[in-house]
Amino acid sequence: MMQQYLGLKAQYPELLLFYRMGDFYELFFEDAERAAQLLDITLTTRGSSGGAPIKMAGVPFHAVEQYLARLVKMGESAVIAEQVGEPGATKGPMERAVSRIVTPGTVTDAALLDERSDSLLLALTLVRGRLGLAWLNLANGDLRLAQTEPEALASQLERLRPAEVLVPDGLRLPLLEQSELSLRRLADWQFDADTACKLLTGHFGTRDLTAFGVEDVEVALAAAGALYDYAQATQRQSLAHVTGLRVEHENEFLRLDAATRRNLELTETLRGEAAPTLLSLLDGCRTTMGSRWLRHAIHHPLRDPQAASRRHGAVAALIGEAGDGPFDALRAGLRGIADVERICARVALRSARPRDLSALRDSLGGLGGLRETLAGCDDALLAALDRNLDAPPALVALLVAAVAPEPANAVRDGGVIAEGYDAELDELRGIQQNCGAFLMELEARERERSGIANLKVEFNKVHGFYIEVGRVHADKVPD
Repeated sequence: MMQQYLGLKAQYPELLLFYRMGDFYELFFEDAERAAQLLDITLTTRGSSGGAPIKMAGVPFHAVEQYLARLVKMGESAVIAEQVGEPGATKGPMERAVSRIVTPGTVTDAALLDERSDSLLLALTLVRGRLGLAWLNLANGDLRLAQTEPEALASQLERLRPAEVLVPDGLRLPLLEQSELSLRRLADWQFDADTACKLLTGHFGTRDLTAFGVEDVEVALAAAGALYDYAQATQRQSLAHVTGLRVEHENEFLRLDAATRRNLELTETLRGEAAPTLLSLLDGCRTTMGSRWLRHAIHHPLRDPQAASRRHGAVAALIGEAGDGPFDALRAGLRGIADVERICARVALRSARPRDLSALRDSLGGLGGLRETLAGCDDALLAALDRNLDAPPALVALLVAAVAPEPANAVRDGGVIAEGYDAELDELRGIQQNCGAFLMELEARERERSGIANLKVEFNKVHGFYIEVGRVHADKVPD
């Protein structure tokens, strides 16, 4: 078993390896010491290796998300190795395989994320005096690039507030070395523009990246390649929900240096607290998606006066000249809208839970009411928003028919598929809920079919359920 563990650990030497053993995830050797210190869990020993006791620490499997959330907040990363074999199916230890990799910049599980702020994975590199940046919000698939001068690094870090930063192994920047950012070094060769172009054209299914406007940001493109490769490796699958990339140009937003952003206390006080700040005063958003957008907008003040004017016009239309606009009705309608953005990302990454699907179903069902609320607004921006609120009828119908009204939190708990959606499942549920009556019916049916009056359906722990027939009726038993 330890050989299997060490084989997996060798693949991820810098990450904490959570190794599933029955009802616990165990950590061994140095990982156990680190986990015990970081998570305040008991450090024990088990067996020996090289004459020294093997240090060991563990957490219950049903509580692992809580511990992972704490690690992520500390900037730590972890690998989860699950049992993939059946007990007793093979000789030797049960097989384990890595099921997921959890890092601060690549988490998508709701339990590991701050619902009102983005968790960004940033990659950066410096080539010929130009700083290239690429960042990905894996929780919604938003991929962006920017290229600027090295002196703007502090401002960019303050603006983006990345959860994790990827840099070439050979790049040493004092600002990064002295920061408390979760920093991960990758091989220099991974930051290559040509490789990035091949990776991204393959992902988007395009011949080149001309349509995305990357011609003048080659250094940022190199960073994007390393970013994409790293994100895909942590998810162990393609990033289907990343459907495009956007290049941000320096003239799009007002430039604020890092000191100005901090002193204005836009989203964090000088003491590092969430309030009182500009965001805390303005954020009355009904949805977590709205709060995240507002945070982004505050850190990205528009330079284009016409774009800002269009936003003001939309707000005025919602309020109405005499306060009689649909503002209050819209807020009431948004109350039942879940975090659709992040749910869709988890669906694309095949990590959605049953309650994600029921929340998506209920949210899509509420879009019709929002459209009715916006229908009377005489504003171009709101009209465009209204047109984009159409829910796919086939998807809504499928979710309504297939997902139970109030499903369990995990698939393993059952109760996820709605009654009436699958006849075979309904039959099995009926047997489970009325097993006594089912066995009596089976016994009566078999007696009638075979003509054996004393036929019995019995059960024991060795054979399970079986049909018992007396020797005198053995000749009546069908072949």
